[in-house]
Amino acid sequence: MAFYDNQSLYSALQELGVIDKNQLDEAFDESKKQNIKLENILLEKDLISDENLGKTISDLVSLPLVRLGEIPISQEVLQLIPEVVARKQKVIAFNKNKNGLYIATSDPENIQILDFIEKKFGVPVFVYFATQQDINNALFLYKKDLATTFAEIIKENIREANTRQLSQLDPPIIKIVNAILNYAYQNRASDVHIEPLKEKAIVRFRIDGILHDILSLPLDLHPPIVTRVKVISNLRTDEHSVAQDGKLQFKLDEEDVDVRVSIVPITTGEKIVMRLLSERSRQFSLLDLGLSFTDLKKVKAAYAKPYGMILATGPTGSGKTTTVYAILKLLNDRGVNIMTIEDPVEYNIEGVNQIQVNPKTNLTFAAGLKSIVRQDPDIILVGEIRDNETADIAINSAMTGHIVLSTVHTNDAATTIPRLLDMSVEPFLIASTVNVIIAQRLVRKIHTRCRVSEDIEVKQLAKYIDESLLKKFFGKVKTVRLYKGKGCQLDHGIGYEGRIGIFEVLEIDEEVRKAILKRADADTIKKIAIKSGMTTMIENGLEKVKQGLTTIEEILRVTKE
Repeated sequence: MAFYDNQSLYSALQELGVIDKNQLDEAFDESKKQNIKLENILLEKDLISDENLGKTISDLVSLPLVRLGEIPISQEVLQLIPEVVARKQKVIAFNKNKNGLYIATSDPENIQILDFIEKKFGVPVFVYFATQQDINNALFLYKKDLATTFAEIIKENIREANTRQLSQLDPPIIKIVNAILNYAYQNRASDVHIEPLKEKAIVRFRIDGILHDILSLPLDLHPPIVTRVKVISNLRTDEHSVAQDGKLQFKLDEEDVDVRVSIVPITTGEKIVMRLLSERSRQFSLLDLGLSFTDLKKVKAAYAKPYGMILATGPTGSGKTTTVYAILKLLNDRGVNIMTIEDPVEYNIEGVNQIQVNPKTNLTFAAGLKSIVRQDPDIILVGEIRDNETADIAINSAMTGHIVLSTVHTNDAATTIPRLLDMSVEPFLIASTVNVIIAQRLVRKIHTRCRVSEDIEVKQLAKYIDESLLKKFFGKVKTVRLYKGKGCQLDHGIGYEGRIGIFEVLEIDEEVRKAILKRADADTIKKIAIKSGMTTMIENGLEKVKQGLTTIEEILRVTKE
């Protein structure tokens, strides 16, 4: 077994040529100055994917690579190493057979723990390398009994709550709110809804874009829970008839999680929605979002230009903000001034000047953008183009030597052009400033650990998808082999875990520019773009279905209008 340091990792990556030399040099210098691991800086700056980093390091340390997220790990094997040891020593037991015990580690230098495991179990130990991110994700497998624990905490504290008059400071209420947030985090929920109904209150989690009912609470517990959330979010507890927005933070072993809170009065009481903004969910890397190699090249060519506009488009919750943040992080450099105007500022990015929209002080997108252009910016991010004034300022900024990133609400890439025309932007301005339009949706990924294949008749698929497309992807066959998640304890029987994007990337080339100048409609622009090589969203989705990443049902769910 060999070991590695920053210098050896730098040399290996330089030889492979997978990262731009200037960016790699900058990251290496930063690692020396701050005395931190080069790999951490590379991941933070999205210069390499976690999987490619793993491959590089596994070669350096002469250990085989394992991707723990892609293999089934039984609880029996996992529990051979107690959670506290696994967490502290960065080791996971992932397989055991007649040959011995298979261990993954992100710290190959920790020979002591590996020797201890071998002596303890008295069997040969086979050591594999796994990235720190992969180890961290695998640690969640220890939480299999969390549902039982959660139910017990809630049940016990409801029982205690029923014995006396409660305030938001009573331990049962504090424990219930903490348990809800903790359970939401462990289940990778993006949002928590606590809704009062006529006879009970209900808690729902949004997981991978879909809301799930989690538990019911006695209705008399709802007011103290609302008050508790208001107190820790610094909101007015005596105000019940107006909407209030706030923030809170709760601490876990894994990280401190920021939570955005919204409380609104509804006919049955006050409804709470809490959005969890965890570090774990901030997967901003373009490499991991789901862009194909061809589409990635188009996006890179667009942001490599010295000026112009990059637009991400799609409905609410389609991942537009994540995409523009991913590009912004790649452009983030000490040599440039980056300014943003957002509503809300969801994630803070070091080195980026972020402004929060505030209608109460008349700080709108348009007003904020006017101020930004006087701040000598190189790169501007406008959270959303909603009106004529914002569109006009953004377009003019892109024309005068700035890179402008923004989002628009349209169904597909081509429809964005007529949308801008509707906002009174002149065709010649659109044609000369927009570099690329990225349309997208988010689909749920099949849970790898319970993925199974099944044969489907093409004539069944043809009821929902154009036959020419099916022929293009699967050839002239009567049946095709597709994949699905059969559902397991780890995914609550859903069969999905995580999400990935499906995209269509419209590059504004010469032919598209001519069509824009003629005020061509969206259908005409789309046909020209397809002729020039644009992959449509449904095609990108079918490619991911073919690869076993998602299902036909998911593609149809997010693309139907």
